Amino acid sequence: MKFGVSTFITDQGIAPAALGRAVEERGFDSLLIAEHTHIPVERRSPYPGGGDLPEIYYRTLDPFVALSAAAAVTDRLLLGTGIALIAQRDPIITAKEVASLDLVSAGRAVFGVGVGWNREEMENHGTDPSTRGRLADERLRAIRELWTAEKAEFHGEFVDFDPVWSYPKPVQKPHPPVYVGGGEGAFDRIAALGDAWLANRVSPEELGPQIQRMRAKAGREVPVTVYGAADDPATVEGYANAGVERLLLYLPTRPEGESLEVLDRLAALAGRFG
Repeated sequence: MKFGVSTFITDQGIAPAALGRAVEERGFDSLLIAEHTHIPVERRSPYPGGGDLPEIYYRTLDPFVALSAAAAVTDRLLLGTGIALIAQRDPIITAKEVASLDLVSAGRAVFGVGVGWNREEMENHGTDPSTRGRLADERLRAIRELWTAEKAEFHGEFVDFDPVWSYPKPVQKPHPPVYVGGGEGAFDRIAALGDAWLANRVSPEELGPQIQRMRAKAGREVPVTVYGAADDPATVEGYANAGVERLLLYLPTRPEGESLEVLDRLAALAGRFG
C-alpha cells in the first residue's frame, strides 16, 4: 500500500511549497488538497463531520495555484485535488488548469473530483443542487473531450460549445487520472468516468464490501485511495487488508514547524507498513 498526505492548505498554515518539499522528502508518494471557493455566512447545509464548520473550509487557497507551487520544488510527488468541486467549476477553465498543472509538474497531476455537500455554496455559483450529479458528470465528459481532442466540441444538457482549440494538452495520456470522490452514490460515476475511487470517511470494515460492490458495478478492478485517514496503526492495517492501493494520511492545518512535526510522525507510521 502506498502512502500520501491529504490536507487543507490555507493562508494560516504551512505554505504549499514548503509542504510539498516536506511531504516528498519524507517518502510520501502524493499530496491531495481540498477545495472550497468560499463558504456562505448563512448556511442551512449541515457540516457532514458534525458540529461547527471548521475555519479551514473558508480559508483554502486555490488548489491549482497551491499545487503548482508544490510542483516547482518537487520531482516525484503526485499532486492532486481531494476534491475539486466539479459541480461549481467551469469545465473549459478547469480543463486548462488541470492540463497546465500536469505540464508544469511533468505529468504528476491527479484530478480528484466530487459534487460537494454545501448547497448554498453551489447556488452562489449558479448550480442547482437538485441536478448537481448530472451536471458534474457532463462537465467531466466535456473536460475529457477538451483534454483529448485537437478540436474539441460538446453538446449536452448543461455544457454546450462548438469546436474549440484548448491547450495545453495534458502530459499524461490519455489524460490525468480522475479520482472520483463520494460514497456508494458515486459508483455509477466511477464506472463511467473514473480511474479510481477516492473514498472518504469510511471505516476499513465498511470499505471492504463497498469495494466489492463498486468493482462489480464498474466491471473492472478500479483502484481505491482513502482520503483523510487517521494515524492509527490498527486502522492503517485494516485498510491494507481491505486492498486499498493508497492511503492518504490526514495532516491538520498548522504553521510550518508544527506541520513538520506531524509529518515526521505520519512518515514513521507509514514506514511501519512500507
